[in-house]
Amino acid sequence: MPIRDVTPPKLPFTLQPKMILVILAVVAAASVVMSSFFVVDQTEEAVVLRFGKMNRMAQPGLHFKLPFNIEKNFNVPTQVVQNMAFGFRTQRPGLPTVYDNRNFPEESIMLTGDLNIADVEWIIQFRIVDPKNWLFNIENHIKTIRDISQSVVNMLVGDRAILDVLGPERTAIEVQGQELMNDIFQSYQAGIRITTVKLQNVVPPKGTVQDAFEDVNKAIQDMNRFINEGKEAYNKEIPKAKGEAEQLVQIAKGYAAERVNRARGDVARFRSVLNEYRKDRNTTRTRLYYEMIEDVFRGEKNVDLIDKNLKNFLPLKNIESQGTAGGAR
Repeated sequence: MPIRDVTPPKLPFTLQPKMILVILAVVAAASVVMSSFFVVDQTEEAVVLRFGKMNRMAQPGLHFKLPFNIEKNFNVPTQVVQNMAFGFRTQRPGLPTVYDNRNFPEESIMLTGDLNIADVEWIIQFRIVDPKNWLFNIENHIKTIRDISQSVVNMLVGDRAILDVLGPERTAIEVQGQELMNDIFQSYQAGIRITTVKLQNVVPPKGTVQDAFEDVNKAIQDMNRFINEGKEAYNKEIPKAKGEAEQLVQIAKGYAAERVNRARGDVARFRSVLNEYRKDRNTTRTRLYYEMIEDVFRGEKNVDLIDKNLKNFLPLKNIESQGTAGGAR
């Protein structure tokens, strides 16, 4: 067999002990420098530990710390509002938001106060307000927050009837949920504060129960529609009727005033005639008789006036008949 030379090739330069020491010193100095400074972002606060014990807080900016892990920094996003969803998940936020198709019934299915089942989806928003408590008082942050939020919402839903959860009590559940969660986290000294609790989708479970509730909701909507239509008709007809009634009242008042004024005029006229009658009865009686005759026969044609004993009536009629017959010839 041929013999091969397996000796490693020589370096183009010779490593002297001094050069090795220099290289080690440079590496050590770089390590010291790199491990002695840290940066805190504008949205963060840093907790600095010395030998694993809390030493100080660091605000945004460039800071110095003891190297070689003598001091460690943990940056905490205290100015960031974080979200957490229950009963659903968001794949990609934005416009439009893309949601995960999976269901999470272990989070959303709840028993209401009237022993019905509701499918409640909600979100919470929270912010870290005490980095020290956040780091050292809670071991599993996500699980703790989710467990407390679920227990509070389950309790609030369990105290109400399903129709209240679906409708008028949604806002009350959100407000009370935020207050109760903050009280619990404060008692645990968790270092966070809930800023928002928002119910997203509250429906009965899918299937026959949901179909029945949809029928009920449709009936309620129809009822409200009929009530609104009735109120609209009422508001349309009642003012009209009131206007017509007021018009009739005004007409009646005008007629009453006219009748009263006419009666007063008749009374005044009767009194004046009575005074004249007392002064000269015959003349007044004759004048009244003529006035009455004029009123009765005003506008009449071909009227014959006769006396009560029919004197001179027949000769007068015969003469008028002869004159008329002669003229006809």
